[in-house]
Amino acid sequence: MANRRTKETLRSERRQREGAAGRGELSHIDAENRPRMVDVGAKPATARVAVAQAVVRFPAEVARELRAAGMRAEKGPIVDTAIVAGTMAAKRTHELIPFCHPLAIERCRFSIVFEAPNELAIRCEVGVTHKTGVEMEALTGAATAALTIYDMCKALSHEIEITGVRLLEKSGGKRRVGAGKGRA
Repeated sequence: MANRRTKETLRSERRQREGAAGRGELSHIDAENRPRMVDVGAKPATARVAVAQAVVRFPAEVARELRAAGMRAEKGPIVDTAIVAGTMAAKRTHELIPFCHPLAIERCRFSIVFEAPNELAIRCEVGVTHKTGVEMEALTGAATAALTIYDMCKALSHEIEITGVRLLEKSGGKRRVGAGKGRA
């Protein structure tokens, strides 16, 4: 039994080194189906970037009111507050998502614009030079910015929707996602 467990552990470690996660296997599950943090110790530090998006959909009248008010609510400047909250969340992702590595984020930028009359698109770009990617940080930043906008505007309507939280781009590791797809 001990010999079999050792072989499974060796197979698991070999799959990880060979990039098994890139072929559809879960990298946060060990050979015994137990959760684990991925060991990034042997990986080289590279420039990593991820861009995530969330969309806040307002009822038409609420969107008109917000535009007329310069995106200010009783609680203050909506977009500026969302950027601060999203940045804070991106920097603390490892405290929220159990197997995320703590990262010293080097860049966190937001774009928050109306892309349709009642849809506010939030994009969060996170960058770091490290051994692991920052897609969870970008997703956390975009989602938290959207939640902050909801919180600041809920007095106007509870029909506000948060939708389309997704990864748009990721680069710097083994795989590229989004713009310029293909292997990095």
